[in-house]
Parts: sequence; C-alpha cells; structure tokens
Amino acid sequence: MRAGRLVVRVAAAPVENAANRAVQEVLAKALAIRAADVHVERGATTRDKVLSVPPIAGPALARLLK
Repeated sequence: MRAGRLVVRVAAAPVENAANRAVQEVLAKALAIRAADVHVERGATTRDKVLSVPPIAGPALARLLK
C-alpha cells in the first residue's frame, strides 16, 4: 500500500499487453479468483491502473488492503 493504493510490481515488459496480463494474474492469485475476472477499467496504457474484481473477492481484497 502506498498513498491508499495497492502497489503491484511485475517483471513483464509493457509490450503487447504483457504487463497488464501479469498484473491481472498476480492480483487474481492473491485474491484466489480467475485472472479473467480481473479487469483493467482504466489505464491500460499507463502505469496507474484502475482494476475491477467480482464482489466475491471482497473479503480477500480487504485483507490485502490492511
């Protein structure tokens, strides 16, 4: 957490959407959901992103944000 935001770092290069996919996979694993259920809502081509996850991931997300 930094400044109220969850920070996710990946080694994938921002080429052909590889970094976005890597972020989706990391977050999905942490939340025990499918990567396909993590959506980039804003920031697909920038460092700062807004992601959405299904409501079922709420409790796991709350644990990450503590």
